[in-house]
Amino acid sequence: MYAGAVVVPLIVGPAIGMTQEQLAYLISIDLFTCGLASLFQVWGGKYFGVKLPILMGCAFQAVGPMIAIGNSPGPGQGITAIYGAIIAAGIVVMILAQFMHKIIKFFPPVVTGSVVVIIGTSLIGAAMGNIVGQPNKPGFASLTNLWLAGITLLSIVLMNRFFSGYMKSISVLLSLVIGTAVAWFMGLVDFAVVGKASWFHMVEPFRFGMPTFHLTAILSMVLVGIVSMIESTGVFFALSEVCEKKIDGNDIKRGLRAEGLAQVIGGIFQAFPYTTYSQNVGLVAMTGVKTRKVVVAACLIIMALGLLPKVAAITTIIPNPVLGGAMIPMFGMVMASGVRQLSRVNFQRVENMLIIAISVGLGLGVSIAPNVFAHIPEKFRLIMESGIVTGSLAAIILNLILNGLGDRDQKDMMDVIKEEHVPETVS
Repeated sequence: MYAGAVVVPLIVGPAIGMTQEQLAYLISIDLFTCGLASLFQVWGGKYFGVKLPILMGCAFQAVGPMIAIGNSPGPGQGITAIYGAIIAAGIVVMILAQFMHKIIKFFPPVVTGSVVVIIGTSLIGAAMGNIVGQPNKPGFASLTNLWLAGITLLSIVLMNRFFSGYMKSISVLLSLVIGTAVAWFMGLVDFAVVGKASWFHMVEPFRFGMPTFHLTAILSMVLVGIVSMIESTGVFFALSEVCEKKIDGNDIKRGLRAEGLAQVIGGIFQAFPYTTYSQNVGLVAMTGVKTRKVVVAACLIIMALGLLPKVAAITTIIPNPVLGGAMIPMFGMVMASGVRQLSRVNFQRVENMLIIAISVGLGLGVSIAPNVFAHIPEKFRLIMESGIVTGSLAAIILNLILNGLGDRDQKDMMDVIKEEHVPETVS
C-alpha cells in the first residue's frame, strides 16, 4: 500500500513542476487520503462501500492525463485544473455507479483495452524524460543517468526472478532504495530537504489553490474514471469469491460510489483520484487473511504516516534517473494490462482490428504532434489536443459504428470482467 502511494506522487509532482517541499507535502497527503479512501470502501455505510478487505490507491491510468493537464499551455490547464477535473470526475463516477449495468455495454474489451494501451504508451515518454534529464542542465543524457536507471531496472527484474510473495510484491520500492543507495555512494543524493521538513503537520484542503473546472480536463479524468470503474467491478467480484461472500448489484453500486467519493476527497485534499487495487486480490488469496480489521489497521497506520512530513521527505531524495528506471516497468505494466484486455477480443473480425488500429494510432499520433489541431476552433482544440481523449473517443465511436451494441463480442460483459480478475488460486 505504501509503495503504490509513494511512487505516483514521485512521478507526477516533478513532472508538473513542483518543488521538493511541495512534493513532500503531496506524498504526505497522498498517504493520508489513501488510508481515508480505503476506510470508506472497507468500513462502508448505507450508501458507500463494498465492505470487503480492499486497499485503494491512485489509479495509474490517471498519471498521464494529470501530467498532460498540468503541463499543457492555455486555459483549462495547470494544477488547479487537475484537481477540478478530479472532483468533477468523482461526482460523475458516483452518478454513473447507479447505471453501471447500462454503461458497461459501451466499453467492451476492444474499447477499454485500446484506452489502457494508449494511456500506458503515452506515459513512457515521462519515464525516459527522467532518465535523460533536461537539456542545458548538468548531467543531460549522461552515462551516469543510464547507469542508475539500468541498476534500478535490473533490480526489479532480478527480484521478480529470484523472490516470491512479499519481497516480489515490493520489488519496485526496493529497487528505488537500491538505486538511491548507489546514487548516494556516488555523491548524488542531497538530504537537505529531509532536515528542513517538520515532524508533524495537519492535512490542508485546497493547499495548491482553489480548483478550476474545464471541459477538456474533466473529460480526460471521466474517461479514466470509467475505465477504473470497470476494472474495480472485476476486483469486487474476484475478492468476493476469495472471501466466500456473495455480493450483488447493490454492493457493486456502493463500492463504485465509494470510489467516486474517494476521487472527490482526493481532489479536495489535492492528492489523486483513487481506485481499487487489484493486487490485493492475489494477496488475500495467498495469505488467507480475509478480515477487514487488518485493512482498517493498515489504513490507520498509513494515515498516521501521512501526518509525518519527514517520512514523506525521505522519498523525495530519489534521483530522477532512478525514478525513471522504475517507471519503465510500471508504465509498461499499464500498457500490458491493456494488451491483456485486448487478448479477449476476436481478432478474426476486421472491425475489431480497425477499432484498435485507428484509436491507438490517433491517440499516439496526437500525443506526439498535438499541433495537428492547431487551426481548428479553440473549444474543440482543447479537447482534441489530448491524445488520450482523442484515442478514447475514437475507440468508443468506432465500436458503436462497427460493432453496435448487439455484437457477440459485447455479450456477457460482466462475466468477462469477473473471469479476468479471479486469481488462479481461487478458480
